[in-house]
Amino acid sequence: MELFQPCHGTAPDIMGQGKANPTAMILSAAMMLDWLADKHGLESAAEAGERIERAVDKAYADGIKPIEFGGRNGTADIAKAVLALL
Repeated sequence: MELFQPCHGTAPDIMGQGKANPTAMILSAAMMLDWLADKHGLESAAEAGERIERAVDKAYADGIKPIEFGGRNGTADIAKAVLALL
């Protein structure tokens, strides 16, 4: 059995405030797709993983700046920016 999860804490101090950065979770999904592509020869999974990675890169290049880096973008802003680019 495989387990895919982002490598970060639970951040109870900001729970429910919309401040958590979902980037690690989003990139974990891309890594899972890469693994599935390698393990099972699924080219479509590899392509989907690459699309996710490109969307995250572009969101940051376009100016998304998470709160923990001194920006104003929280959970919803970052997720919406990545989804829009997908």
